[in-house]
Amino acid sequence: MPQATSLFTDIESSVVGTSAVVVYSPAGKKRNRFPEGVVEIYASEAEARTHADPDNGRHAAIASGPSRSSEGFKLFYLVRWLE
Repeated sequence: MPQATSLFTDIESSVVGTSAVVVYSPAGKKRNRFPEGVVEIYASEAEARTHADPDNGRHAAIASGPSRSSEGFKLFYLVRWLE
């Protein structure tokens, strides 16, 4: 049986994936989950780093999602920051 490489990754499912993203978080890196409206998905970690702008609240990260919350929102969950 295959093993998952992350708490938020189900390698047997294509519903929720892990991606390189840029998160708009003007308050900094204090949160671990983000609504889909503040997350931009990129093809690679390098591309996410290129589009990051920490001075303006745009932080590169690896995140899992989107996953629907119990309230009906689509959320991304932080795996790790790239900066």
